[in-house]
Amino acid sequence: MRKKKLSHQLVTHTKDAVLQLDANLDDQTGEGLGYVMAQLLAAGAYDVYFTPIQMKKDRPATKLSVLGDPQARLALTKIILSETSTIGVRYQTWQRTIMQRHFETVTTAYGPVQIKVATYGDLTKRMPEYADCAQLAQTQHVPFNTVYQAALVAVQQLKSEE
Repeated sequence: MRKKKLSHQLVTHTKDAVLQLDANLDDQTGEGLGYVMAQLLAAGAYDVYFTPIQMKKDRPATKLSVLGDPQARLALTKIILSETSTIGVRYQTWQRTIMQRHFETVTTAYGPVQIKVATYGDLTKRMPEYADCAQLAQTQHVPFNTVYQAALVAVQQLKSEE
């Protein structure tokens, strides 16, 4: 059975711990950065991002940052060490507050779009799912933004009916 993407999972709690791993890369190609990002995300990283930095001898470099489950530290570290030029990985665990999440589906002129509903106390955010909008844009031969805006209008109609 295929595991649900992290961004599509139901979240019922409002706090947890998140692992942050960092590595400085001073001789990594752009293609290599893209490859390691894909590998880390496929391994379950919550997020992967790059920050431009200066290293010793004024060399431009890239800081790789990875967020993930603290239980995945060894697996994510192994990917970083094997797929990048770094020889060391720093890590720390952070406590964080998160919004609870569930999903609703709205109907647009282009088809159904799943809406991520994030809540925290009396705060609510509703966002159309990118993948649904992108797929409908391709199959309906319309711009992505057209589908996305139609989903937002459907969300507003849903809110006004509540």
